[in-house]
Amino acid sequence: MNFADLQVFKSVVDEGGVIKAANKLHRVPSAVTTRIKQLEASMGVKLFHRDKQRLHLSPAGELLRDYAERLIQLSDEARHVVSGTAPRGVLKLGALESTTASRLPPILAGYHLRHPDVRLELVTGTNDALLGLIAERKLDAAFMAEPPTDRAFEHIPVFSERLTLISSIDHPPIKRASDIEGCSLIAFPEGCAYRRVLQRWLGRDSLAPLRVLELASYHAIVACVTAGAGIALVPESVLDTMPNAEVRRHPIPRAQSLMTTPLVWRRGEISPSVLALRTLVAALPKQKSATQAA
Repeated sequence: MNFADLQVFKSVVDEGGVIKAANKLHRVPSAVTTRIKQLEASMGVKLFHRDKQRLHLSPAGELLRDYAERLIQLSDEARHVVSGTAPRGVLKLGALESTTASRLPPILAGYHLRHPDVRLELVTGTNDALLGLIAERKLDAAFMAEPPTDRAFEHIPVFSERLTLISSIDHPPIKRASDIEGCSLIAFPEGCAYRRVLQRWLGRDSLAPLRVLELASYHAIVACVTAGAGIALVPESVLDTMPNAEVRRHPIPRAQSLMTTPLVWRRGEISPSVLALRTLVAALPKQKSATQAA
C-alpha cells in the first residue's frame, strides 16, 4: 500500500469523484483512476462501487477512509513536530453555546495572537452532537459539558461550572421537584448534558411527558423565563454575562449542580493546532463564576 495512493484515495472520497479529485491534485483523471486501481489491486478488495459516472464507497472503502485520514493526519503532525514549525491551517473547534458566550472569547483571542497562521472554525451544539462530530472527524476538538466515557477520546478538564434553576422574579422558592409541578420547562433539545441533569433532579428518565419548550439559545431561554414562560436550568457563568436579567435563582444540590467542562479530542490524533490549544487552556487559572467565588 503506497502512501501516495492513500492521498489520492482520500481526495477522491473528499471531492466526490475522480474528475474533481484530479483537478484538486493537478493531475489528469486517468492518472487518478490508475492510482485507485493500483490501491485496490494491492489490497485485494474493491474500494468503490461504480454506478455509471458516480463512485460510491464499498464497505471496505469505508473502513479504509478512516485509516487513510488518520495516517495522513499523523504524517502532517510528524512533519510539523520534526520541522518545529508553528501550527497552521484550519482548526475545526466545537463548543457548547454557553461556553462560547461566557468562556471562549478571551481564549480564542489569545490563541489567535499566538498562532496567527491557524484559521479557527467554530461550531456550537449540544454535548452529544459535538461528540458525534469529533468521532466523525468533522471537528478536531470541542469544549463539552462532561468528559466522554468512551476510550476513543481523550480530554483535559478546563472550566468548573455550577448549574442553577431560574424562574421569573415572582415565582415562589424552589427547593424540590414538586415545587415546579405544573410549570413548563425550558431546555435545549435532546443531547444536552445539562438537560440530563435537570432530568435527574426531577427523578425522571425523560422530559417527554412534561411540557417542554425547546430552544437553542440561552438568551432566548433567559428571556422566556423572565417573561414567566417556564423554569430552566442554566450555568451561572451564562447568567454572569447577563447582569440585567430579571430572574430568580434557585440552587440545586451540589452533587448535581457542579460540572466540569473538558476539552475533548480523538485519542492518539492530537494535531499541532489542538496541542497548542490544550497547552493554552492548561495554563489558565481555574475560572469560576461570580456566584461560585462568593
